[in-house]
Amino acid sequence: MIKKTLISASVLTAIFLGGCDNTAKIPESKAKTEGTTNAKPITIGYSDWPGWVAWQVAIEKGWFKEAGLNVEFKWFDYSASINAFSANQLDAVSVSNGDNLVIASGGTKGIMILATDYSAGNDVIIAKNGINNIADLKGKKIAVEKGLVDHHLLNTALDDAKVANSEVTLVNAVTNELPQVFASPDVSAIAVWQPVANQALKAVAGSKIIYSSKDKPGLIYDTLTVNMTHLAANKEDWKKIIQVWDKTVKYINDPATRDDAVAIMAKRVGLDADQYAQFIDGTHLLDLQANKKVFTKSNSFDSIYGSSYHVNEFNFKNGVYTTKVDVDGVIFPTLVEEVK
Repeated sequence: MIKKTLISASVLTAIFLGGCDNTAKIPESKAKTEGTTNAKPITIGYSDWPGWVAWQVAIEKGWFKEAGLNVEFKWFDYSASINAFSANQLDAVSVSNGDNLVIASGGTKGIMILATDYSAGNDVIIAKNGINNIADLKGKKIAVEKGLVDHHLLNTALDDAKVANSEVTLVNAVTNELPQVFASPDVSAIAVWQPVANQALKAVAGSKIIYSSKDKPGLIYDTLTVNMTHLAANKEDWKKIIQVWDKTVKYINDPATRDDAVAIMAKRVGLDADQYAQFIDGTHLLDLQANKKVFTKSNSFDSIYGSSYHVNEFNFKNGVYTTKVDVDGVIFPTLVEEVK
């Protein structure tokens, strides 16, 4: 599974077009009116998270070609995909909304045009026997890889339970090592994502999940983020890509075709289909209709705006960057609004 990292970067204030409405805008005069299969391939980076592995279904079914698109998906380790996008080696990349803000803080013009999913149980807080809820963590040591997405999950859980950060002790540990850290006598809980979470549950008898991203739908969105210049020149192609995504989600969610979709996705990451199915269940895929709601501006987690405002505060308070990002400036709702 992916390492959804809030990567460090030299911090620059993101620069985007603005006005009274700060929602991201592209120069319409540059936009194409027709897509073409003869053009240079559109390059999209993707990595090991069910909401992005889902693209593999469309790739293998040939749906991009059917839509008249020339699209090349490139497989990466997650952080490497962010670096490639930031270096203008990709036209688009699959990233969490929080990591999009980190990219923006470094000056790269990446615009979120689609929410592929939100985490619905794959990010968890696991506690040892005798600890039954977040309030029980007062006075305890909790291990987490600081600055990453599950630090954000933990921080949100503590806030909801009215447990101050000063009432717990955070132990910084590399995510892949958290099962071993959790087994040590001093650590009472960990915040971690799947499949490392399952390893930790097996490592410590009696341990259990006491909080997960399922308890906070919309806290962690995953997105398709596009280079602003490329979006300006290829607007109609990106609309078609959104239509292909909608077809893909419906294929995965349809009981008649779900097994085929799961088999394709599991093969991409080298896992057994039955094992991989549980990770898909912990990822709430968002079709076009759901995206129309998600891209409606509000301060709630039902909206990618509200979720991104929240993670922007977390990133700023935890020193991921030193200047808050203009969230509205990196969200572009126009395409999902226009696509039928």
